Amino acid sequence: MSPRYVIGVVHAAHVAAGKRQGFVAFSHGKEAAVRNLDVGDKVIFYAPKTEFDGDPVQAFVGHATVTGDAPRQMDYMTGMPAWGRDAEFDDVVEVPVRPLLEDLSFVTRPSHWGMAFRQGKFTIPEADYRLIAKAMGLDT
Repeated sequence: MSPRYVIGVVHAAHVAAGKRQGFVAFSHGKEAAVRNLDVGDKVIFYAPKTEFDGDPVQAFVGHATVTGDAPRQMDYMTGMPAWGRDAEFDDVVEVPVRPLLEDLSFVTRPSHWGMAFRQGKFTIPEADYRLIAKAMGLDT
């Protein structure tokens, strides 16, 4: 079975915590957000900000491959319980979103591009995944 390609929308600090601890989580740690992932699925993280009240980032900041076969509950950052899936992160280059907007098929209205990222997690076509992953320095 081929992997699914997922965009996770989380703050940059959360991506860094997930990378340190080896897991992916979305939608404020809700179990339903990680339940339908499969081993081998690829996740690209988009960070709108550094933290909830932080500075703007507006970039793709992380890439992970799901390795855990089931959700597990964990302590996340400042004692906040969350559901996640074990994952292996790659070292990538942070890529600003704006230069890619015209080439991403899931951004249907580049002048209102933020609407595409209003969801906490969504699946993207393989071509979009490859475009972002290549910009991040991954050999796809």
